[in-house]
Amino acid sequence: MEHQKIIELVSQLTLEEKAGLTSGRDAWFTKAVEQLGIPAIHVSDGPHGLRTIIETDQSLLSGSSIQAVCFPAEVNMAASFDRALLYATGAELGREAQGAGVHVLLGPGINMKRSPLCGRNFEYFSEDPYLAGQLGASYVKGVQSEGVGTSLKHFFANNQEYRRFDSSSEMDERTMREIYLTAFETVVKEAQPWTVMASYNKVHGVHSTANKQALTDILRGEWGFEGAVVSDWGATHDRSGVLAAGCDLTMPGEGDDEDVVNAVREGRLDESELNKCCVRLLELVFKAAENHRGGMLDLEAGHRAAVKAAEESLVLLKNNGLLPLNQEDKTAFIGLFAAEPRYQGGGSANINAAKITGALDAAQKRGLDVLYAEGYKPDGNTDDSLLAAAVEAAKAAKVAVVFAGLHDDMESEGADRLHMRMSEGHNALISAVCAANLNTVVVLHNGSPVEMPWVNEPRAILEAYLGGEGVGEAELSVLFGDVNPSGHLAETFPKKLSDNPSFLSYHGEGNVVKYQEGVFVGYRYYTSKEMDVLFPFGHGLSYTSFAYSDLRLDKTTLREGETLTVYVTVTNTGSRAGKALVQLYVAPQHVEIIRPVRELKGFEKVELQSGESREVSIELDRRAFAHWNITAHDWRCERGRYDIQICENAHSVLLSETVTLDVPSLLPTGGYTEGVPMGMLSATEKGRAFLDENIIYLVRGMVAAGYIPEQILQLADSIPGGLTLNTMEMISQRSGHERGVGGATGLDALLGQPTSVLKSFLPKEKKKELSELMEELNQAT
Repeated sequence: MEHQKIIELVSQLTLEEKAGLTSGRDAWFTKAVEQLGIPAIHVSDGPHGLRTIIETDQSLLSGSSIQAVCFPAEVNMAASFDRALLYATGAELGREAQGAGVHVLLGPGINMKRSPLCGRNFEYFSEDPYLAGQLGASYVKGVQSEGVGTSLKHFFANNQEYRRFDSSSEMDERTMREIYLTAFETVVKEAQPWTVMASYNKVHGVHSTANKQALTDILRGEWGFEGAVVSDWGATHDRSGVLAAGCDLTMPGEGDDEDVVNAVREGRLDESELNKCCVRLLELVFKAAENHRGGMLDLEAGHRAAVKAAEESLVLLKNNGLLPLNQEDKTAFIGLFAAEPRYQGGGSANINAAKITGALDAAQKRGLDVLYAEGYKPDGNTDDSLLAAAVEAAKAAKVAVVFAGLHDDMESEGADRLHMRMSEGHNALISAVCAANLNTVVVLHNGSPVEMPWVNEPRAILEAYLGGEGVGEAELSVLFGDVNPSGHLAETFPKKLSDNPSFLSYHGEGNVVKYQEGVFVGYRYYTSKEMDVLFPFGHGLSYTSFAYSDLRLDKTTLREGETLTVYVTVTNTGSRAGKALVQLYVAPQHVEIIRPVRELKGFEKVELQSGESREVSIELDRRAFAHWNITAHDWRCERGRYDIQICENAHSVLLSETVTLDVPSLLPTGGYTEGVPMGMLSATEKGRAFLDENIIYLVRGMVAAGYIPEQILQLADSIPGGLTLNTMEMISQRSGHERGVGGATGLDALLGQPTSVLKSFLPKEKKKELSELMEELNQAT
């Protein structure tokens, strides 16, 4: 329906009908206004399957849901590093939603993984906002290509389940923008989700549903979001307040529409604000109705797609030559998860899976010679008899595969994990089997990182995460080499929980959580701290090998508004086909702003046959180099050198080239004063010209004061062009006095001094020029 007609339709609604439109009919439907032809729309939990309730009571987390395909959780999908796979999976989910009569799928979740303890980490993509944004945008595009809307969640800084209804996430402006808003910004700008879901928590003391700065100023004003904002279920505390802030729909229906009517009549809510919400809601309703075409649920096709998605996202963490396995060898499958796999997490994302396949079942259907031992109980505990049976099976087989991880009670919506450990029964089982059979593989089923005290014992470790209903088939394909693993970790596995940067402040004090680690989240912290980890962000092994070469940049100097194109050649140097992941990081060098040592800014996954080479190109725009500047309250690039790094993972650099950003200088905090280093002055074009012209006064003064040798002046006379910033370094090196004041090298020693040092040696007229220059720079920057 055209926008103007929707405005006219809103004008025909009574105040009571307008209020009614802004809350749900029940848990899963909006209200209809039949006399005006306004239909209701149907929403359903996701994000990796349809949790569509069919009970008449429309309860939130209980009741029956339709049979549906359970795809791998977001933690798996992120490990694929594959935009095309996310799009294809989203499209399949969209087709299933059409078949189930669902208009809007509630997902994806793109909150940052601040700590391994968050109970919903399995529902989120990554600790990295660039990766989460890229994959989230692909998912949204895929779902919406089938005429089904998405609900981007949970907006924003919803990074824990403990006290999730009243905790206040508090962070500095730069951390908020660079880490916790960036993924949302990317998805909104690139994919325009039909809805965005406001989260339970507060941000700086204001509930997200009532946060006008976030919902109206940033989401709509800055980013151009065109859709409707819906509350998380039960996240609204003041109906009129959330409408004024820009939250259009309160879910579920709470029977408090009269509060909105009274607020308008009493002047506490401007009816024009209510009208805006109604317009956005009707645009959503009619878009959903016009795009709904129905269809049939094809559960078998969906299952095949789920298996494919799992195969692409399993991560081979370790392999000492044992994998892939030989199908002719007797193999022992040990651990309950082999027969009854843990394939999804708990809470609103729990799917009534249509067809669950464990590794044991898949192996038996193949006719493989497999022994089975349960190993542990459903609660994760074990006993002497279970361990003895497991050891016996391990000794009777050539290879033992232990299926272990976290059981359901250890991670779920509504509760955070208490630690990073697996059940002692699982740990004991792994060690016992490894001692009985040196050819042991560990397959992990978990939604977030775990500590591995036994990491050196097995010859191979395969991270299956929560791989959806077809996880067993995918595991078998990877273990026996039908599929070459190509997943890479989208999060860091620290050695222990206390290594995590949020460890000391994760749950906060009372209901206030201070994000004291700032922008140093995940690998940004571990790499900058040079801290050893169990498995780094971006880590993933293959059954083949890849070489990276010929890194080149299309320019060595980048100016404002320009993009940089990076080229690198990837070669499959192994004996079988496989998929290589090109990871591109930007590493600032010699800049003033405190930044992580490197940040992911590009990635591409390419399939190569044995011996095949391919050139991969990645384009970097301005944002790849920018930081959030708290003085300008905007994104800014800082002049300086930046290394463009092709990495094996966040900790291991393979190739590096440098680009210089020649952009306007940033205004120093407090402006250009006599206290700022001369290096800051030299970063501006006029400042550098002034220093080139007048550095001779500085050098003479410092020679007279005994800070640098008189030989410098003699050498200056012998160099054509005289003394400039460029020649000063050359003179320093030629004189053999590379190290100067403060231990800096050559020119850096001088430029590190405050501008007042230069001023003290200038003639009177030059001092006036310097003061006028700094005033001019303060006004212009």
